[in-house]
Amino acid sequence: MLNMQRLEIFVAVVEAGSFTGAAQTLGLTKAVVSFNIKKLEEKLGVSLLTRSTRRVAVTDSGERFYHRCQRLLQEAESVFNDVRSDHAGLSGLLRITTTPEYGARVVVPALAAFSAEHPQLRIQHVSSSKNDDLIAGRFDVAIRLGQLTDSSHHAKLIDRFEILPVASPAYLKRYGGSPSLSLEQLAEVSWLAHTRLATPLNWQVLTPEGESVLFRAHLPPVIMADSAASLLAFARCGAGVALLPGWLVQDDVDTGQLVHLLPDHRFPRQGIYALYPNTRHVPEKVRMFIDFLQNWVTHAG
Repeated sequence: MLNMQRLEIFVAVVEAGSFTGAAQTLGLTKAVVSFNIKKLEEKLGVSLLTRSTRRVAVTDSGERFYHRCQRLLQEAESVFNDVRSDHAGLSGLLRITTTPEYGARVVVPALAAFSAEHPQLRIQHVSSSKNDDLIAGRFDVAIRLGQLTDSSHHAKLIDRFEILPVASPAYLKRYGGSPSLSLEQLAEVSWLAHTRLATPLNWQVLTPEGESVLFRAHLPPVIMADSAASLLAFARCGAGVALLPGWLVQDDVDTGQLVHLLPDHRFPRQGIYALYPNTRHVPEKVRMFIDFLQNWVTHAG
């Protein structure tokens, strides 16, 4: 018979890196933790962990088993939470990761409203410019922006947005540029780029005549940063030209702090996606929040 508590103990030991740390996390004694790991290994007939005086390390078999245990425990928790929600509303923990910029502007207000509707549900929001792994990070939902390439998870399109090349008036004055510069001239400017993009300065651009052409900057970026917020700050300081989401820079464009270059050209529209683990049982809290966020974005727009 499958002993779910032993799986929980094993996962806790791996994540804590020691029997003592797992015992503290679970509120058990070190002896109880050690006994259950021993029994689990005996039942499986393999060594899951290697012990040293200070820490434990995961064997190859243990590493594979750990990831399967994570998924199994998540699914089990989801089933229990869905049954409870039939009677008492959503409960448990909803873990979400977003970029800092879009998170603060859109997702956090939506989460606050969602939380008000489901007071028994605990919410944890993680801001990160990196594409954190959903399984390793135990995230229920990740909100990703741009061109979606990860096919290992379920994904739902929430919205689309424009990306705009922008620069400060001070930069344009210093380097002799203007909002009406050509696409060829734009390839010569000092570019600011995001470190997460494999080819940050290669884009298919739609001209005013409706022709799709490949835009490629002639020089490497003068500055690279790991967040859109940093690139926006560099652009405001006159450091160069940045290609940024319209929803992030539109206020600066409206006030004249930044200038939208080549406004008659269109860079590829980007998507906003809700990603969630590819499991047989999708938790009700995940389905409901994604629908809630899509409705929130639609009406906010």
